[in-house]
Amino acid sequence: MKTILIPVALLAGILTFAQTEKDTIKTQEKEIEAVTVTARKPTVESKVDRTVFNVANSSILAGNTTWDVLRMTPLVSIDNNDAIKAEGESVTVYINDRKSVFTGKELKEYLKTIPADNLMKIEVITSPSSRYEATGTVINIVLKKRDDEGLKGSVTLNNRQNTKNSQYTNFNLNYHRKKFTQTLIGSYSDNTYVQRNSSFYTWYQDNSTNQIDSYIIGRSKSPSVSSTSEFEIDNKNTVGVIMEYYQSNSTSNSEADRKDFLNNDFTSSYEQNQNSKGLNRNLGTNVFYKWYDKEKNKILDVNLGTNYYGQSDDSYFINNIFSVADGSSTRDLGVITDTENRNYYAKIDYTQPIGKEGANFEVGGKINFNNNLIPNNLYGNMLSGLSANDVFHYEDQITSLYANYSRTFFKKLETRIGIRYEYIDYRIRQDVGNASRKDGYGSFLPNILLKYTFSDKYDLSLTYNRNIWRPWYAEFNPFLTPNTDGIYSRGNIELNPNPSDRLYMKLGILKKYFISARYMYTDQDYWTDYVKEDIVVNGQKETINISQQSNFGGKVHKYYLYANTNQTFFKNKFTVNLGLGWYYIDNSDFNAKNGIRSNAYISYLSASTNLSYTNLFNKNINLSAWVEVSNQNNGNSTTNRANVFHNISATKIFPKTQMEVSLQLMNIFQRPNYDATTYNQQGFVRSSSKWDWYGASISFVKRFGNQKVKENTKTDVEKNGGGGK
Repeated sequence: MKTILIPVALLAGILTFAQTEKDTIKTQEKEIEAVTVTARKPTVESKVDRTVFNVANSSILAGNTTWDVLRMTPLVSIDNNDAIKAEGESVTVYINDRKSVFTGKELKEYLKTIPADNLMKIEVITSPSSRYEATGTVINIVLKKRDDEGLKGSVTLNNRQNTKNSQYTNFNLNYHRKKFTQTLIGSYSDNTYVQRNSSFYTWYQDNSTNQIDSYIIGRSKSPSVSSTSEFEIDNKNTVGVIMEYYQSNSTSNSEADRKDFLNNDFTSSYEQNQNSKGLNRNLGTNVFYKWYDKEKNKILDVNLGTNYYGQSDDSYFINNIFSVADGSSTRDLGVITDTENRNYYAKIDYTQPIGKEGANFEVGGKINFNNNLIPNNLYGNMLSGLSANDVFHYEDQITSLYANYSRTFFKKLETRIGIRYEYIDYRIRQDVGNASRKDGYGSFLPNILLKYTFSDKYDLSLTYNRNIWRPWYAEFNPFLTPNTDGIYSRGNIELNPNPSDRLYMKLGILKKYFISARYMYTDQDYWTDYVKEDIVVNGQKETINISQQSNFGGKVHKYYLYANTNQTFFKNKFTVNLGLGWYYIDNSDFNAKNGIRSNAYISYLSASTNLSYTNLFNKNINLSAWVEVSNQNNGNSTTNRANVFHNISATKIFPKTQMEVSLQLMNIFQRPNYDATTYNQQGFVRSSSKWDWYGASISFVKRFGNQKVKENTKTDVEKNGGGGK
């Protein structure tokens, strides 16, 4: 910890001292104006229903992807399975107010294709209005929109050295002529990563243990391109088309070693080698129409869209097994998967003011169709106990309606009340396994927001949300497949959604200091579970470990306190954002009902800071630093030690040639190491992994044309108080 804080403190001290020195070198006035900002939004804004990370002018953008910047966003954490969380809870990701169709590793790969240079801001919406679908926290990634005449853009070249070397390049082109705007974004990455994992399983029933160590090298080559065409019919009507395509050609090699013990006596071991290759493709389209009456502040927004995702994988496993009882043997297994997901949706939103008291009414709806298909084909001599050829089908239709009403009373009390109704009808089946399920249910999801402004220095807000978190389609898939670490995984066709209630309070002081408190309650959930089952291989019984999602019932109470401040110094050149959080989780009822032998109460601290300095020594040099200390607890998993992440970057700008050079140092003082213990009824597993997110990178950016931008959101008038989006 000290090794992280010392260099950050030195950096802050050097910047403070540098500002007091008299600049003896004259710089042309035109050059200074190109980089000196006298008035700008704070890096982090704390609003009534969201925290906004304004990154448009930050030096952390150079050479990074949207995924990289998301890691450094306040309140956001990403665990070793690439699951994005905010304040420790699962999130839904939107891009320009359009919900992403991806989650988990698929979402990671997609966000890595979006250059950070195209980012305007990232909104962490902790109390979303009824406009958003039935989830908890929402992350909205807002991209830039260039609206000046002519052709402009940028090209970025990046080289990153982690354990292995990776390259990344992207281009942004924008053309605006009178009422027509065309944007084209493309990227290509050749990324190589290395990861080490270690897991130790302990089982209560027979006092057995398993030690598994694995080493993985993966490589992916990922091109992507997106196009946005927008035409203003007149000053009120706009139509447009968005098209997105990306693909990833990937290969990976892994080695896993496993040792089994019974009452501390060695019983068996094996070595597993895996080679896999895959091709992922995504094609998304969106046709939109927008009517916006600026004088009356009325907005009609209509969207029609489709998304196609295809993934072809071929993974081949070779196991060399030694058993004290049965001797040595060699087995092989190949898994061919060809996933196809199709999504179709239609969405309409309408907003208008009501009366002369500043009230606002918002109403809308969406219909969503999903048709997902996962065929699995197996080959090799290790097929006993597994279905050699099977197809998993998942289809659903989600229909939703919502309404929001907001109004300010006495010029001090801002209010918003909303209701959302969602109905889902879904069908699940497995061709050969004969597993099937057909179900449907509706949910009313109310939300309330109140904000009272005592003066221009103090305000207090209170929000309530009812949420429901639905399982991802792949979490239903009961097909049993091996993993790179030597255990098997499968879904659970009987999974149920997880509803929760959230109460959120925030106090603002002097517009610089914010203290928030959150309470969340649920009486059921689905978490990662581990079970042991017997299968027959070549006439012999073998016990395997299986990871799956399972339903758990029981009350869970979560309490959370967070303090945040954003300060600027030296004529807005030096910005400091500091956040400190405290978590307390009461799992006593949940653990007792499920027989889980873990701590009934969990308490821990987390902290993060973002530092940035603009135009150091009046030499067009921008510096930034980010540090986060966090415990990434997740349901029935608790971390054994806090993890420390940090990033330091420096960017040199050449205004005359519109070029930038950026150097970035990632986790150079301490490599991130995830270490957590997961509990279930049968036992517990301690897992640790060393991430490859460390090293250094250098980027070169060449810009051309006028770089003036404006925000690209579907609702142009952002409600800074109680309205939300």
